Amino acid sequence: MDGSRSGWTNTTHDWAREVDLAHLARIRRAPQEFAPGGPGHLVLEVLAYAVDEASGRPGGRCLITLHDDGSVSVADNGRGTDTRVDEQGRTVRKPVMATKDLRFFDAPDAERLADGHPRRGMSVVAALSEWLIHTNRRRDGAWSRRYEHGVPVTGLIPLDADGTSGTLVRFLPAGSLRSPGWLSADDLTRWTAHRPGLEVRLDDQRGAGDQPVR
Repeated sequence: MDGSRSGWTNTTHDWAREVDLAHLARIRRAPQEFAPGGPGHLVLEVLAYAVDEASGRPGGRCLITLHDDGSVSVADNGRGTDTRVDEQGRTVRKPVMATKDLRFFDAPDAERLADGHPRRGMSVVAALSEWLIHTNRRRDGAWSRRYEHGVPVTGLIPLDADGTSGTLVRFLPAGSLRSPGWLSADDLTRWTAHRPGLEVRLDDQRGAGDQPVR
């Protein structure tokens, strides 16, 4: 047991709260500010976490899938999102989807993603998606949770362990971000190439086939 949430160290997110409704609403009010250029930026926000996980660890892999229903999934083989147990024995997953990333969101010097725009965190992806499903596998268990417009609509749903670790994020970008040609496989291939320590593959199920991008 990891004890009271109020005593947990905050490195990337505030463990004391699971949802920040005001933060999510701020993002939804300004989709062009927080997802400049459209859904491609959201993909890069998710990919940035796979890059973090691969840093200093050999054999990092990531698969980006463009599904024929308009959704996108990003799967990696990292350690999975940090999960702890509070003083009441409840499993708590780090609130990466529904709260502010303390490193990047309001930082004037936040790192730039491959599209040239600043990184702000996973809450941008969740808030600007009609729905998002976060599947998390760690050595101590596996769970899934569904979000709608950034707000969790389920608890942590336990999954059977399969001996792997990693994170799978599948999301449907908000309709306001989607337009004809709204997500280009060519752009993603260019943006995701040459990631040190991370092998990235793109599976365009809309008809482009499986493409290595490293």
